[in-house]
Amino acid sequence: MEMYTVSFFGHRIIDNLDKVQNELENIISKIVSEHEYVQFLVGRDGDFDIIAASAVRKVKKTLFIDNVDLNLVLPYMRAEISNNIEYMLDYYNDIQVDDDARKAHFKAAIKIRNQNMVKKSQLVICYVERNKGGAYTAMKYAQNQGCTVINIAEKFE
Repeated sequence: MEMYTVSFFGHRIIDNLDKVQNELENIISKIVSEHEYVQFLVGRDGDFDIIAASAVRKVKKTLFIDNVDLNLVLPYMRAEISNNIEYMLDYYNDIQVDDDARKAHFKAAIKIRNQNMVKKSQLVICYVERNKGGAYTAMKYAQNQGCTVINIAEKFE
């Protein structure tokens, strides 16, 4: 079975959550219908990550599909996760702590985790409105690596 991997990156704060989530659901529906098995990689660092995970779960439930995994990828273990591990494992198929990021200084950990997510991905879906910050850096890294990138913020300009 061929796996298609998609990573999500976006800003911590998003004003038009409903519109972004609807657009994500449309894109995700198309992806899962075109690929035999899809693995989605997401962090938990702000609005975009939360709505991306929610959109994957909604599409999976709405389409009654089981060819999708939703994996939480962390730069290091966080108390909110370890203290609620059973709940988190009910929400996500897997929780991964990026080994390279875990070993790095905490200020560099998220960037390293993001780069490793990109390296595993055929597609990056992002919401980037400004030319600075972690989401922008991850998007540019993906583009430089030759990864296909969809920036849904462009749809709302």
